[in-house]
Amino acid sequence: MADGARLVGQSGSTYELSVSMPNDADGFFGRQCPACRRLFRMQGDDYDALPDDLQLWCVYCGHHDDRADFRTEQQDARAMRAVDDVGEQIVDQLLDRALGGRTRRRPRSSSGGRAGLRLSITVTARRPAFRPKPLPAIQEEQLIRIRQCQSGGCGVRYAVFGEHRFCPVCGPLPAAVVARDALAAETTRLDALAQLPTEAAAALREQGGLTRLWVDTIENLVGVVETLAKTTFFALVTDAAQRVQGKGNVFQRLDDTATLFVDAGHPDLRDTVGVAVWQRLQQVWAARHVFTHNDGVVDARYLTRVPSSTARAGQRLTITEADCRQAIADTERLCAALATIGV
Repeated sequence: MADGARLVGQSGSTYELSVSMPNDADGFFGRQCPACRRLFRMQGDDYDALPDDLQLWCVYCGHHDDRADFRTEQQDARAMRAVDDVGEQIVDQLLDRALGGRTRRRPRSSSGGRAGLRLSITVTARRPAFRPKPLPAIQEEQLIRIRQCQSGGCGVRYAVFGEHRFCPVCGPLPAAVVARDALAAETTRLDALAQLPTEAAAALREQGGLTRLWVDTIENLVGVVETLAKTTFFALVTDAAQRVQGKGNVFQRLDDTATLFVDAGHPDLRDTVGVAVWQRLQQVWAARHVFTHNDGVVDARYLTRVPSSTARAGQRLTITEADCRQAIADTERLCAALATIGV
């Protein structure tokens, strides 16, 4: 067997092999979802300590199945190399038995004049000794940031390569964790834009791409708070469905959301985050509304919500990177306040 593979058992014609799957330099190895086929990584010691019958969760799509079903394509290729080596040796052994070992004889006729001399020539076929082929290395995407689950008490360490909603062991992540990750992603996107080469940044700005991305950030922040507030409210309030009935997208409206929690006996979010933060958030929410529903053009509704605005009806709002960064910081304050309700 090649280094990293060994034969651990045989029962009749069934062979049991053990093939090592090496960790990377940080002690992590790959897992691949059998449903969405996306890769993530898990810390090797944490994984080995898990029960054999534990089902894993895909960190991206939430598919959960047996641990063995999360092998990666490269891991399968490494294992199949060892299987091929065993299969080749089994075939060799079968041929040896069928041909009477490594030596076989066959007659060949030769005419020698009138007497017709007949010769028997021995032909020896010797195959070279079997040499196993080295197992292929695992060269999958390396981790950038190590995460550790704090929600379900499992403490497992893992790494992802995109937006995710699940712990590979505990399953669905708490809404507060999802919100925190989403806000971090918005900051990372702004940082990446700031690092663009001058020529690329200029082209993006000229075509309105930067403005569009900043507007997207504002819209995303509202979605983050809406999801967290709704999830938190329904988890804490037993008659939540009755309280929000007929109120539309109530969690998209800041003051209405705060009032819902107060009426259910919880602290007022406006007091928790402070007056200045709440006023800035109201401006952000109002801006998101006009960009989503009126292409950013100021209307009477916006001026009612933001009486301090110097804009006039019919003008188009402008968004800057600084506006986005302030909005992210204020939204983090609001999400932190939501996460402490009921704790």
